Amino acid sequence: MNTVATRMMISPPKYVQGAGAVGTLGEHVARLGENAVVLADNGVWALVDEAVTQSLSAAGVKLTKEIFGGLCTQKEIDRITAVAEQAGADVVIGIGGGTAIDTAKAVGHARGDIAVVSAPTVASTDAPTSALAVIYTEEGAFERYSFFSRNPNLVLVDTQLVAGAPSRFIVSGMGDALATWYEARVCVAAERTAMAGGLATGASLALAKLCWETLMEYGPQARLAAEQHVVTPALEKITEANTLLSGLGFESCGLAAAHGIHNGLTVSHKVHGMMHGEKVNIGTLAQLILEGAPTAELDTYLEFSLAVGLPTTLAGIGLGDADREELLAIGRASTAEGETTHNMPFAVTPQMVADALVGGDAYARAYARKHAA
Repeated sequence: MNTVATRMMISPPKYVQGAGAVGTLGEHVARLGENAVVLADNGVWALVDEAVTQSLSAAGVKLTKEIFGGLCTQKEIDRITAVAEQAGADVVIGIGGGTAIDTAKAVGHARGDIAVVSAPTVASTDAPTSALAVIYTEEGAFERYSFFSRNPNLVLVDTQLVAGAPSRFIVSGMGDALATWYEARVCVAAERTAMAGGLATGASLALAKLCWETLMEYGPQARLAAEQHVVTPALEKITEANTLLSGLGFESCGLAAAHGIHNGLTVSHKVHGMMHGEKVNIGTLAQLILEGAPTAELDTYLEFSLAVGLPTTLAGIGLGDADREELLAIGRASTAEGETTHNMPFAVTPQMVADALVGGDAYARAYARKHAA
């Protein structure tokens, strides 16, 4: 039987964004179920407890509060799944950052028949919209991607909470989102099957490009707004780029070396204090070096990264003293079987990754010196 290449695009059925949106959580959740387990860490509960409790109560939704352990590990997924089962929940809600949301998605998948809501309080990753989770070891190293049969039923983003968070979060989200276009175009050109299950549609590629254009236009403004903890049109646009545009773009176009190298970087304990998008940004630079990107493109990437405060050097993520063997270990992890680095249109070896990390670091340092003069 002949196989036909199909194009696919997947997305959550509902996306809600705006200042104070968490106060409307109940009215949206009530359309999905009547018994919710809500997962958040202690710091997030301190921010949202009153609004979430009142909103769900007013909508007639039973609430079980659970404290998130901090990492999306199989052990934590199993623990929260047991809580949801005991509570008889028909909705699981993850509130906070990407790891809490990924855990909620994994719990929804494990339970099979319950709705999933992701409610990010920061715009630091594109995890909220996707039908996958990044699973880590108990030590914090990347373990695997876990793929699910459906996207979250609802993604709800309160930009008042986004603005109230330290600006490092939205800047890290820009690093994650910046990779979207660079990886999408590679996967589309190489006709790689995306995480959505097929080749990219024109619509998903256009969203990935719009993500990049939005970052270039509004990123520096949004950083300043976040530093002042105010909601502005630029902050709204970058929140959407980091969360929705990047999420739809990566899932329906594909990931490549930028995220593969991010995963490789996590084998070094030195980077565990860095945020996801900060590490991805180093992966993006390495991918551009691997591609042989022209100088103008490298300079555009570096100009933007420095303007918003993203790391561009190995020292910037704690690897300034990395020796060749450590870089090769990162390269081996980046090119492990099944890693997204293999979506590049050419074979990538550990040696090539190590060389790209060194080459990108040298170029970034030279660029910074030139523009500091």
